[in-house]
Order: sequence, then C-alpha cells, then structure tokens
Amino acid sequence: MILFPAIDLKSGECVRLKRGEMGEATTYNADPAAQARAFADMGFTWLHMVDLDGAFAGESRNGAAVEAVLAAAGDRLKVELGGGIRSMAQIEAWLEKGVTRVILGTAALRDPDLVKDAAGQFPGRIAVGIDARDGKVAVEGWAETSDMEAQDLAKSFEDAGVAAIIYTDIERDGVLAGINWEATIALAEHVSIPVIASGGLASMADIVRLTMPDAASLEGAITGRALYDGRIDPDAALQLLNAL
Repeated sequence: MILFPAIDLKSGECVRLKRGEMGEATTYNADPAAQARAFADMGFTWLHMVDLDGAFAGESRNGAAVEAVLAAAGDRLKVELGGGIRSMAQIEAWLEKGVTRVILGTAALRDPDLVKDAAGQFPGRIAVGIDARDGKVAVEGWAETSDMEAQDLAKSFEDAGVAAIIYTDIERDGVLAGINWEATIALAEHVSIPVIASGGLASMADIVRLTMPDAASLEGAITGRALYDGRIDPDAALQLLNAL
C-alpha cells in the first residue's frame, strides 16, 4: 500500500486547491524541489505531481519546476506526473527526463488510442487519471464534466496495459472531507487495473481505513493538504502501511 505525497504546481509553486478551483489555491512551498527533498527525507518512495496550469492549458507550463523536482528527487523518489500531457512526444520527453510514470487524464477521454499506444510502448509507465464529479468524468483541469461514467472509462482500458488508475472525487479534493471509499473501492473491484485513491484524505483515520481488508484492492492513496497541514504523521502512516 503506497502513500503518495502530492505536489501540485501553479506558477512554479507548490500549492493545494479546493475542489480544483484555481482561485482557491493555498501556497505551501515556493520551492517544489525543496518540498520533494523533504518528502524523501520523511521516507516516502513515490511522489505524485500535477502541473495545474498545464492541465488547463493543454500543454506543460511548469516544466522548469518539474525538472527541478526530478533533479532533487534523484533516485530517492519515483515521480508520477500529470497535467497537460496529451501527445506521444510529450510522454516520451518526460519519461526521458526521469519521470517514472506519466498520468493521462483529459487524453484518456479525448484520445483513448493515445493511452493504449503509450501503454503498449512504455509498459508499466502510463497511468490514467480519472477525475469524477458525481460519478461522471471531468476533464480540462476539471472545467468540463462529460457524460462518461468513471467506471466505464476505466473498463475501456482493461486490456491496454495501463499501470494504474488514479481516481479522484472532485467534490472531496482539498477539503479534508475523507476519501470516497464506496466509489473508490467499487471502481477497484470493477477493474483489474490497480487503483489509487485521490481526493479527501483527511486524517490518520483514513490511513487506518487503508489497512482494512476491503481496501486491499487499492494500490495506495494520495495525500495533499492533510500532510501539509500536519494532520497526517508521516512516520506513523508509513509504518502502518509498510506493515501490510
């Protein structure tokens, strides 16, 4: 069970949003590379990173900050990156720069063949980000909500070789409301692709919940605001999850 600390990039800084609203950004560190080193020092082995500006623009906008994080992380952290990555050239470029896993979100809905081609070309290195509002997939930095059910989109990649699905409940993201366990576990049981829970992790109670038998179908969970605000004790959390 992997706990992924999150770095969301806006204007080169490490921020957290509430429900994906860019106007609801709280800056936690103006130096994302320093934040990555701090996470590595805490004992984390993975880092979840999103270029928020890129997600809205449809192309990478915080490339310098991402590269600084990759340089700081070295071989201490595996990095998964999403936000505005919508072409094979972009995927290849980030993998070559040291990203362990590329996350495709909007592209998964708009260009599913890209996901399948990339997953075939780069086994184990492509994840699908499914962000849902009331069970429906949202895209373009969550600015648009489609008619596609999250479970249906996930199922469409069942045999594509996708490494993981990162499932975010938008209404819970950044507001410390707790993970939507029912929807997340239902998705994990619906597909054979490993599922990572995202959005709403609020306290050590959620970490303990990850140790329950029905959560065993999950690969892990992403923590953002709760970790930054000190609501999660990283030592205690990692000790609990590493014991599974």
